[in-house]
Amino acid sequence: MTKDAFDQWWEWATKPHNSNLEINVSIWRPVSMLSPEDRLDRQKVNEAVARHKEEPDAD
Repeated sequence: MTKDAFDQWWEWATKPHNSNLEINVSIWRPVSMLSPEDRLDRQKVNEAVARHKEEPDAD
């Protein structure tokens, strides 16, 4: 099963404090710019990451 950006973000955001799980900056950066409420919305998270990847200076 392929995880979308929301799944990856949520897995990282809810990881235990002692976890070594990392997230790619190409997901972290656009999602971190969303409001806390929007970070809970799968469509908004996926759209933010897709827009970020289309930017010329994207990570």
